[in-house]
Amino acid sequence: MAARQHDCVGAFLVQAGAVLLGRRRDDCDWLAGAWDVFGGHVEAGESGPQALARELDEELGIEAVRIEYLDCIEGDAPEPWKLRLYLVTQWRGEPRNRQEHAELRWCTLDEAQQRLAGAHARFAPLLKTAFERAARGS
Repeated sequence: MAARQHDCVGAFLVQAGAVLLGRRRDDCDWLAGAWDVFGGHVEAGESGPQALARELDEELGIEAVRIEYLDCIEGDAPEPWKLRLYLVTQWRGEPRNRQEHAELRWCTLDEAQQRLAGAHARFAPLLKTAFERAARGS
């Protein structure tokens, strides 16, 4: 029997030419110590935007105001997963580390592409798209 696919959502929070990334704690079950976007698993009955709103509140204490769907990426390690990525350019509250992350950091496009390069090859072009859309205000 094939392993079930983990259904996940994630956000590029982009503001003033930078994206907020988090370095996960070393004791996390998934991606321990790695730089990552904010988000997580979709729970039963949730839409992607609903799951993202819940995760952003849980992880950063913010309420997303402007959310735009970007694309979906998939992988199979450590188990099959899909990650629906969103661009978030407006939110209420000041992002703060509430759980899961050892540190938060605002990164330039180049820095973010380097930090996420090992996670998935599609992160780099999707980050570029996110920065371009945020700069246009769309």
